Amino acid sequence: MSTPLLETRGVWQRFGGLVANSDVSISVGRGEIVGLIGPNGAGKSTLFNLIAGVLPPTQGSIWFDGEDVTALPAAERCVRGVARTFQVVKSFETMTVIDNVIVGALVRNTVMRVARRKAHEVLDFCGLAGRANVLASDLVPSEKRRLEVARALATEPKLLLLDECLTGLTPLEAQTGVELVRKVRDTGVTILMVEHVMEIVMPLVDRAIVLDLGKVLVEGKPNDVVRDPKVITAYLGDRHAVGA
Repeated sequence: MSTPLLETRGVWQRFGGLVANSDVSISVGRGEIVGLIGPNGAGKSTLFNLIAGVLPPTQGSIWFDGEDVTALPAAERCVRGVARTFQVVKSFETMTVIDNVIVGALVRNTVMRVARRKAHEVLDFCGLAGRANVLASDLVPSEKRRLEVARALATEPKLLLLDECLTGLTPLEAQTGVELVRKVRDTGVTILMVEHVMEIVMPLVDRAIVLDLGKVLVEGKPNDVVRDPKVITAYLGDRHAVGA
């Protein structure tokens, strides 16, 4: 088997007396879409921050593309191919849509003309070509989610971390988002995504990893995960137990 693109090995994260992640060891294979799910407070966002390099783990290591990147800051991991979106959209509101994406493109392309061309390509890919010259503040919520994806893709990542990119969307908008995620994977980008809308995420992902109280509760194929009694008790609730 090939080396996983991403591994966390025995990762712990403590904030004083609070343990946010406890001995978390996961792997994400090249070309996979993996869902990271769990109840609020399960440690998903903390784990995302550790993988992205926002925080150093208290204990354990993070490996990306065969290298130990535990000590590398977020900017250096981005250069190596880790990109992310944010649960709370972080667009540059007073800049145009195209300029937002150019910020991402400059990671790989330091010549502005080349970065602008790359940004236009990514906006077209994400369905935002017609909004290139409007201010980011003028976008509707679903467009802002796509702008986050576009800016991340402009960095030309190997791994894309999607933090609730489908949350708060209408059914039609969510379906458009699902199609975009699949298109991204079809380009060869590996995806690890946090999502709460189970009806959307489970048909989309190849594997699901469930966190609870900072630990990996279970992982596996989506159909197996949603039928696991531990997952039903900790996260899904009785309505899923009936159909299990």
